[in-house]
Amino acid sequence: MLCVEYSPFFEHRIACASAANFGIVGNGRLWIFNTAAPGPANPDAAVERTYDTQDGLFDIAWSEVHENQLVTSSGDGSIKLWDLSLADFPIRNWSEHAREVFSVNWNLVGKDTFLSASWDHSIKLWSPESETSLSTWQDHTHCVYQATWSPTSATAFASASGDGTVRTWDARAPRASTVLRAHDGEVLALDWNKYDPAVLVSGSVDRSVRAWDLRRPDRPLAIVGTHGYAVRRLRCSPHSRAVVASVGYDMTARFWDLDAAAAAAGGPPPPPLHVHDLHTEFVLGVDLNMFVPGR
Repeated sequence: MLCVEYSPFFEHRIACASAANFGIVGNGRLWIFNTAAPGPANPDAAVERTYDTQDGLFDIAWSEVHENQLVTSSGDGSIKLWDLSLADFPIRNWSEHAREVFSVNWNLVGKDTFLSASWDHSIKLWSPESETSLSTWQDHTHCVYQATWSPTSATAFASASGDGTVRTWDARAPRASTVLRAHDGEVLALDWNKYDPAVLVSGSVDRSVRAWDLRRPDRPLAIVGTHGYAVRRLRCSPHSRAVVASVGYDMTARFWDLDAAAAAAGGPPPPPLHVHDLHTEFVLGVDLNMFVPGR
């Protein structure tokens, strides 16, 4: 599995994206699980639906308007819109990106658009109702691994790239509004703090998780913590301003205290709140349930 995301409508519904051979080559599959109805084959969740694709799936974003719809991004450069009330095929397919699409993210405030980020160095804005993209941004000089909407603004978003930067944007403007020289290596992951719209958290192949305050973009707010290998994905808690979850290629999921890290700024970062180390392969996806704290 390369990505996991809880439904914004149902606390028990989870979507997962998978790809054969870690997405290098082979088919993909979209999985829909129901944790409220476990089955004999899986005591933790029942499989509600699966959809097969010709190339690996890298990311998922649930619609914020339609409870049965979600988009996926793929290794063949395509983006697909699915409706769970229908079998077999997506209801829309877009193929504007020239390379792998590593990220899709639905607008939490405006609710009518979503972003995609690609290895072709571009970010695109989409509407489910349009056959073509609405806008394209190309400031980054390397693969764009993630583009994520602000949880408090319908026009603000941030992006993470292999060029070592995190950039913030206004969707109404053609160029980035802020450029953070965030890490010494490729930046693979980022998320917005759900309680402070000026705070972002980023993760990199340099193994570190860093927090940033956009009011002071010249230096990190804190080195939140480190993994044994590259950090692949991050989530800020929807229930706590201080809690951040990260996963990486060291096969662990780690939970951090942002306040403790900020208090220790200038010194070694504090230890994680918790380390989950039961995975036996790379941990590439993480999400936190907005309905149930601690899940």
